[in-house]
Amino acid sequence: MIFRVAFKALGRNKMRTALTMLGMIIGVAAVIAMVALGKGAQEGIETAVQSAGTNLVNVYAGSFSMGGQRQGVGAATNLTLEDAQAIRDEVQGIQYMSVGVRTQQPVVVAATNWRTSINGIDVEWPQIRSWPIKYGSFFSTQDVTMSARVAVLGLTVASNLFGEDSDPTGEIIRIGKEPFKVIGVMTSKGASTGGDNQDDSILIPYTTCQKKLMGIQNIQNMTISAASADEVALVKDRVATVLRTRHRIFPGDTDDFMLSTLEEMMAMRTETTRTMTALLSGIAGVSLLVGGIGIMNIMLVSVTERTREIGLRMAIGAKGRDVLLQFLVEAVVLSLFGGGIGIACGFGLAKVVTQVWTYPTTISPDSIVLAFAFSAITGIFFGFYPATKAAKLDPIEALRFE
Repeated sequence: MIFRVAFKALGRNKMRTALTMLGMIIGVAAVIAMVALGKGAQEGIETAVQSAGTNLVNVYAGSFSMGGQRQGVGAATNLTLEDAQAIRDEVQGIQYMSVGVRTQQPVVVAATNWRTSINGIDVEWPQIRSWPIKYGSFFSTQDVTMSARVAVLGLTVASNLFGEDSDPTGEIIRIGKEPFKVIGVMTSKGASTGGDNQDDSILIPYTTCQKKLMGIQNIQNMTISAASADEVALVKDRVATVLRTRHRIFPGDTDDFMLSTLEEMMAMRTETTRTMTALLSGIAGVSLLVGGIGIMNIMLVSVTERTREIGLRMAIGAKGRDVLLQFLVEAVVLSLFGGGIGIACGFGLAKVVTQVWTYPTTISPDSIVLAFAFSAITGIFFGFYPATKAAKLDPIEALRFE
């Protein structure tokens, strides 16, 4: 009965009812979309971290200046193979470790060419990165010792040089001016935590990269996998101690190397995402507040317009709480209908963002429940004052109202 009367009252002026719900629709849609963006970004970060490997500690050479310009992290020549060997020997808690150097080179096969990243690494790299082989095999310790001209291709490189789903094992490619034999192709890995396409790379022994392609003796980085997640921080501190000792860095002096863990990178990116989500959700909250004020305003107008009706109902026996409940129900109906349409619009907005900007979005059931609950609370909160005002009307005065 109460709901039938509420729908009838709201249906008397459909345009006003629709415009009243508009603020609630916009607010709820914005909240759903913002939560979906934040959740999608969080899951994207977690996926990128998982794809990078487990329990990682990254060590980078420092920077240096040339002609007044800083060359960036990894550009210095202060990391050596002796440093890496000292870390292997002295640091407890290391499961796998790989030194690394990196360069960009053109790769040529017959009339086809492709410029990509050449990563010189060690044999434990696939275990560190949890990165299996799709075709062929990975290079061996002997290949590293002999500086063999062998290469394992990322899937993007293999597809561009040899075609989709082809197995180029045994083929000869030319990296720069040097011929290399393809001995394997990695499975697809996707984007790294930094956003780089990990499949667009070629993996070769670091000794080969040093001698044949770069002409250097130093290394640029080390990638370490701790034996367990609990030991990541300890391994990081132990590595720092070894390097500071070897590089004669005194307490208070700046390190000439950089250490990072995926947990730190994930925490930083997650915090940034959380801040942006909170900011955008705050803006969406303002829309909900405006929608709630609109409901209060229209309900006050409705009380004024229906004063004689309220007086008549009370004169024939309706109690104040009946009138209070009637107007509260109308406010809640407005809010819930607006919230329901807003949720549908939020779904649509999230899909548009994913389709147009390829930005990941995830709509969780919790956000839908939260949106419905917030809609109902908004209706009760902003409808309570008009409902109370209606319930306190004097029946005699209400019947005299013109």
